[in-house]
Amino acid sequence: MAEIGHGGKEIKERIFDPSKAREKIKGLTEIPVRKQIANEIIDLAYGFFSPLEGFMGKADVDGVVKNMRLADGTIWPIPILFDLSEKEVADYGVESGKSVVLTYQGNPMALFEVDEVFEYDKAAMCKAVFGTDEEKHPGCKRTYEYKDKFIGGKITLVKEPKINEPFGPYFLPPLKMRQIIKEKGWSRTVAHQTRNVPHTGHEWLMKGAFFQAYADLPIEKPEVGVVVNAIIGEKRVKDYIDEAIVLCQDELEKAGYFGPHNHLTSLTFWDMRYAGPKEAIFHAILRTNLGITHHMYGRDHAGVGDYYGAYEAHHLLESVGEELDITPVYSMNWLYCPVCAEITSEGLCNHGDQQQKFSGTLIRSIVTDGVKPPRLIIRPEVFDQIMACADKYGQGSPFVTEEYLEKRSPVFDIEPL
Repeated sequence: MAEIGHGGKEIKERIFDPSKAREKIKGLTEIPVRKQIANEIIDLAYGFFSPLEGFMGKADVDGVVKNMRLADGTIWPIPILFDLSEKEVADYGVESGKSVVLTYQGNPMALFEVDEVFEYDKAAMCKAVFGTDEEKHPGCKRTYEYKDKFIGGKITLVKEPKINEPFGPYFLPPLKMRQIIKEKGWSRTVAHQTRNVPHTGHEWLMKGAFFQAYADLPIEKPEVGVVVNAIIGEKRVKDYIDEAIVLCQDELEKAGYFGPHNHLTSLTFWDMRYAGPKEAIFHAILRTNLGITHHMYGRDHAGVGDYYGAYEAHHLLESVGEELDITPVYSMNWLYCPVCAEITSEGLCNHGDQQQKFSGTLIRSIVTDGVKPPRLIIRPEVFDQIMACADKYGQGSPFVTEEYLEKRSPVFDIEPL
């Protein structure tokens, strides 16, 4: 039975049979790609980005920029682009109707069937997607760093990636994820978007969303699962290391704060664009393709600095909700109230002047000091896992350092055919 994803289109994996891959790429020009593009090749090939089957052509980019839609009218908020310089286009002989091989780590990764080569106004793209054309916005900065030519066309993996330890168990592409959801018997699933290790505010964000998704289910069908989908992509110094993000999210289940009956940790390869409301729509599409029915959205979802209002993503989702095949679950800030002596939501009790926000800066300083914090801030088992990841993967630190970037093992490898 076909699995239907975003836009009502069937989710398909675009991966060659290994026995045929070598013949498919024989004699073709090879073009090496950077990590961001390799991530997106995987996403396209496994259906994370369905209904896209490759990098966008000009008509799709134009539709996304002007109307937040693909050329066929399907809602889509962020361009998915493949870039080359004018010299590279000439040197590699890239032109409409030709195919090339995209390589990563020196090995063939994907067949790229070129449909068109085009240019696009990067400032206009930034203004439409990010609401600003300021280079200090990280999404704009990334966009301005694209080379001058964009290439549209379908891609097909010639070699599946080898997902390295400890990430292997958490790489669950759409068809696999949907199979697991069925096996668990979950009638509803709630996605938790994250790029952090979990403090108790995150935990209660998930539990609050669980209760909301459960609320109107018939008593004989209470099966609701929280699906943590960690974003694994470009790392900046002072970010949490990827290993700690994934393993600490899973530790909440292993330590019993959730259980396998209602919790699952997974990952997606994606370099955050920090597009705020537009990225909230993108996350809804991504998790729809994973087979998830609900998606939690907190304050300033996928935002950066003061570019977006605290609940601007909520408002945009409300305006297009009927076109998305996923139900948003909204929440305000989760806080600690010393008077109530518990985790609470913003505005729930009347002790606003005494409530304490979960300060990321404060929590990072606690983690840096290596002193176990109160369990009402970080669960002790999670803290122990943070420290273990620091020792095993982070050269002594749970945060990204220049040494970590230099010495870390890749999240995935492309092995020779």
